[in-house]
Amino acid sequence: MARAILVVAGIFEVIWAVALKYSEGFTKLWPSVIFIIAAWLSFACLSLALKHIPMGSAYAVWTGIGAVGIAIIGMVWFSEPATLFRIVCIALIVIGIVGLKLSGSEVNTA
Repeated sequence: MARAILVVAGIFEVIWAVALKYSEGFTKLWPSVIFIIAAWLSFACLSLALKHIPMGSAYAVWTGIGAVGIAIIGMVWFSEPATLFRIVCIALIVIGIVGLKLSGSEVNTA
């Protein structure tokens, strides 16, 4: 369950980053409101996940989901360059996230 909550935290990180882009420096109300709500939910979910996942692993996965998600959205939605080098770097981030999951990073807190 902690891993699922961590994934949700990462998804909210992507949402707040996109909202931040659309807020244009917090000059637009609704994107700014979405940013605040999504950022709060992202940190709240991360906080819950930290009860069962070591901090270093949880933070790396959380930021990895955000980085990969935003990089993909940037290429698809904002017409950012989709170079081979950029795609390889995204793949390396995904490999790192999977590696952390496979390392048995969860701890028991009874």
